[in-house]
Amino acid sequence: MADLTFIEKAKLEDFLGMKSGYVMDFSDRTFQEFIGEATGIDIYHVKYNYRSGSKANRLREFWKIEPNYIVGKLLGQFLDYWLSKVHTGQLRYDSVEDLYKECLAITERLKQGNVVEHINAIQAISDDRDFKLLARSIRESIEKNEPESALDRLHTFAVRFVRELCDSHKILYAKSDSLNSVYGKYVKYITDSKLIESIMTERILKYSIHVLEAFNDIRNNKSFAHDNPLLNYHESILIFNNVSNTIKFIQFLENKNKKATQLQEKTEWDDLPF
Repeated sequence: MADLTFIEKAKLEDFLGMKSGYVMDFSDRTFQEFIGEATGIDIYHVKYNYRSGSKANRLREFWKIEPNYIVGKLLGQFLDYWLSKVHTGQLRYDSVEDLYKECLAITERLKQGNVVEHINAIQAISDDRDFKLLARSIRESIEKNEPESALDRLHTFAVRFVRELCDSHKILYAKSDSLNSVYGKYVKYITDSKLIESIMTERILKYSIHVLEAFNDIRNNKSFAHDNPLLNYHESILIFNNVSNTIKFIQFLENKNKKATQLQEKTEWDDLPF
């Protein structure tokens, strides 16, 4: 649910011309096409059928149901559409300049709230083209608010991510090892190397081995990896947030260790007697 205030909703409704039940100059067909292209969502799905089912009421229900990021993304497209009308001389910018700027500020605030907190952590850690395409396709699914459809790719990404970490530290594993098995070897390496400072962090990381073990079942039985019924939206978001948070922390840990190693090497070089 988007956390729009009463005043913010009033400003957006005014800008979009929603009082009459319409939204800007969209017909039913173009309204459906525009929102579908912007978000991947069918605004004429029964769950958006609020009160009269008008375009304005469907958009109001969309605001109630969808998260900040998705609502902000759609509002941004509406603002761009309005600007295109200004540039072609169909509308005047100065007529609603202040209202446009206020709506733009609302849009930018909403877009800061992605449905997955650390989705930008889903990045390839090598120059491999397939790895980069995999990461990008996962982020695009989240931007479309379709976490259920990307669970199998998130699992594939996690496998690739952890294996490349192990390769970089010369941690041995078998190609047939499961995700949680390889990850367990990585966690053992960072704990043995004393790269973490607290017992609690160590316990969280070790518990996440069991979480990733359960992820194997989700991948095999609740994702598009096979002919399965998909996991529901909210549990998919929970899994995405848990996995992305873990990846984000590991990236922080790796960068911290890398900087410490570089500093030590520099110090040793500076201490050479010549």
